[in-house]
Amino acid sequence: MTTHKPSHRIPAQEVDADPPAPVAVSGIAANAALPTILDNLDALVYVADFETHEMLYMNAYWQNNNLGDYWAGKKCWQVLQNADGPCSFCTNHLLIDSSGNATGIHVWEFQNKVDKRWYQCRDQAIRWTDGRLVRLEIATDITERKNMEVALQAAQQAAEKASLQDELTLLNNRRALFQFGEQIIKQARRSQTPVAAIMFDLDHFKHINDTYGHEAGDAVLREVGTMLRSRVRGSDVAARIGGEEFALLVPDTQQNQALELAELLRQALHALKIPHKHTELRPTASFGIAMLADDDGRLEALLSRADEAMYLSKTKGRDNVSLYPQF
Repeated sequence: MTTHKPSHRIPAQEVDADPPAPVAVSGIAANAALPTILDNLDALVYVADFETHEMLYMNAYWQNNNLGDYWAGKKCWQVLQNADGPCSFCTNHLLIDSSGNATGIHVWEFQNKVDKRWYQCRDQAIRWTDGRLVRLEIATDITERKNMEVALQAAQQAAEKASLQDELTLLNNRRALFQFGEQIIKQARRSQTPVAAIMFDLDHFKHINDTYGHEAGDAVLREVGTMLRSRVRGSDVAARIGGEEFALLVPDTQQNQALELAELLRQALHALKIPHKHTELRPTASFGIAMLADDDGRLEALLSRADEAMYLSKTKGRDNVSLYPQF
């Protein structure tokens, strides 16, 4: 429902609500004073014939906030939705049972796509003052509450994302690596597919920080993060797990494919030219690769072997790729 004449129908969504005790209208429906009671509610209230949909009543809230009494003699869907037929989201069928008896109050919420306002509607089948079966709807504007809920949800999602993201490189952080990595391993076990772990550590990174300052070091890390994000698949997990240490989990990847990927990353690092003041920084890295083994119970074992292979690359002179000797 809406508080003015929109130009099109508004989709509705039923919600599981637990509203406060409603106005006890059913017990006083035959009382001629009912319209007076409804006029005092700080919500939009309307009554429509259950069968013909003819509008029988609009409370003072509507009169004061909308377009007066133009609704008289019109259908509810004409007045409320400016439509040419019954609303697709009409809840009449939910308000009575198969014998035609009222089933109680039905509560639902929707957002008006025209005025962007949110409403909580309480619908009920009752006997009107003239004895006919009608639909009574009480619609309360809950926009402020909904906006608060949406803002809170967005804040929670942002906080969750921040807790899993490395702020400097925009890669996953160590927590995310383990959270997503365990899922990758479980899936690999179910599908009997290989998983590769690639770890690399930037060579002589301390020298960059000591010589050019931490600002230069941060610039290098950001560029490495950008490079890595541009070269991984959506199913891969790329993370910064330490100061200058990175890890990549690559599901459904054979050993030769992992070696090829690591070499491509090593070459991509060589291609980086990072300007800083009056110099140009050219980072390199040492890479280690390990494959998921049948007896790997957790991610730590796989990463530990990739780490050993990475240090093997360092002992061989850095700026190269080594495979853990398990296959």
